[in-house]
Amino acid sequence: MKIQIPKIEFNAPVVVWYSVISFVILLFGFATNNQSTDAFFTCYRTDPSDPMMWLRMVSYVLGHSDMSHYVGNFFLIILLGPMLEEKYGSKVLLLMMFLTAAVGGIVNVLLTTSGLRGASGIVFMFIILCSFTSVQSGRIPLTMVLVVIIYIGQEIVNGVIAADNISQLTHIIGGICGICFGLYYNNRRAKE
Repeated sequence: MKIQIPKIEFNAPVVVWYSVISFVILLFGFATNNQSTDAFFTCYRTDPSDPMMWLRMVSYVLGHSDMSHYVGNFFLIILLGPMLEEKYGSKVLLLMMFLTAAVGGIVNVLLTTSGLRGASGIVFMFIILCSFTSVQSGRIPLTMVLVVIIYIGQEIVNGVIAADNISQLTHIIGGICGICFGLYYNNRRAKE
């Protein structure tokens, strides 16, 4: 009897490449004492004529402060992402991630003076979007409503009472983007 060794499948290229690129950027940040992360992967307001401000409004989702920050985000991205990439496709998921990053970056530049880095907005978008996987035409699962109430409600409360360096606004934006994408794509599929 021959034992067959299973092959490793490259099942979610967007999620895998996102994880790898962010990890390489994290290592490069360690090597430069986070100067590279501050310069290229942290969103903050500068002169609008500075082209780097526009790049950083999207690239911040690749940068992380430390290994704990990276692992906290990518544990959930790697857990949830493959299911979403299978459901929506790589191109659509990449577009959702880009739009979530852009909205978060724009809001951060317009409303705050603090620097923003990390994939937590993407994580919240993934969490909310996963709760849409069982949505049927004309029905919204109670579990999705509970996820929205718990996660976005928690971020609103944390934003009001917490004095930390975590951007609850970005989490809320990620959740709202997840709701919008979920409703849009589920309505679109229902019409097909």
